[in-house]
Amino acid sequence: MSVVFALLTAVHGLIHLMGPAKAFGWAELPELTDSISPGMGVVWLFAAVSMLVTAVLVATSSRYWWVAALVAVALSQAVVFSAWGDARWGTIANALILIGGLFGFLSEGPSSLRAEYRRAVQSRLVDAPMPSLFNESGLHALPDPVAEYLRRTGVPGRPVARHARAEWRGRIRSSPTEDWMEFTAEQYNFPAEPARFFFMKARRGFLPVDVLHVFENGHASMRVQLLSAVPLVHAQGPEMTQAETVTLLNDMLLFIPSALGDSDVRARLRWDSVDRKSAHVFYRLGANEVSAELVFNDRSELVDFVSDDRFAASSDGSEFVQWRWSTPVHGYRDFNGLTLMSRGEGLWHAPDGTFPYIELELTALEVNGAAR
Repeated sequence: MSVVFALLTAVHGLIHLMGPAKAFGWAELPELTDSISPGMGVVWLFAAVSMLVTAVLVATSSRYWWVAALVAVALSQAVVFSAWGDARWGTIANALILIGGLFGFLSEGPSSLRAEYRRAVQSRLVDAPMPSLFNESGLHALPDPVAEYLRRTGVPGRPVARHARAEWRGRIRSSPTEDWMEFTAEQYNFPAEPARFFFMKARRGFLPVDVLHVFENGHASMRVQLLSAVPLVHAQGPEMTQAETVTLLNDMLLFIPSALGDSDVRARLRWDSVDRKSAHVFYRLGANEVSAELVFNDRSELVDFVSDDRFAASSDGSEFVQWRWSTPVHGYRDFNGLTLMSRGEGLWHAPDGTFPYIELELTALEVNGAAR
């Protein structure tokens, strides 16, 4: 859809070049019967440039493309009115670009879920402390399979994770009977605080859906908006907070294992050995203590995380039910020197059967990276 919008805007911009060509005599344009003064020719040129800039910003996924689009529409419609007899059909293109610009404001502007996500992240990155190194001695108190997993990932000797940024793509659904929705997502975790911010862009049919998960100050929430404006879900409360506490633990173990070297994180954890391929972990945060069974393979890779402490939300976020939750993962590969999972899925073990509700791929990971 963005490609079509960029092409429409670019073509509309190029058509505007007929205005200065007529005004300054650059070309014979008998199809333009209305005269265009040099002053209006300059306005036509500015409108053309604004449209072309908008097209470039859309094509490069700039977050501010909607500003250029609204400016371009204002300039374009002004010159259309000035030459209404010849240019009136340009109003149709302007209306389409205006709709796109207004959607851009809703989805990227200061009141959007994406903007809220960015503000929360940026405020924490400003004062992020310098990380210490993960000490090998920190592995001694861990169950053997957990210690071997951390060695396998390459964590010892590397900086402890103060924050991490991950990018995902995949598909998601609410129940086995619903259609899958394709999505891309970005998240930031701050394990020591702890805080987690997860922003997803999905698509239901041809309509965009925005999702924002927030965990901060010991509380969690999830909001879902259709067309970046229509609220579909606003889930919060103790069940949501407990569920997201499990997710915090899952994130740390699957793709931010160097966070286990932080003293604040270690103080919230306790471990039970099971055997050479599994261990139990317990994570206390405020009133919640959640736990999970960790399963490892012969290569010391963590291949599953199973917890009975997570809640599934209803489609509108108003009700919660406690089901077993697991996240089998695979596809270990290098992420900036760390060997971590790259693919996985989330499973709900419901009373009437197990079903995957999310399938995802980790496409990028930065630990303690610079602010974006």
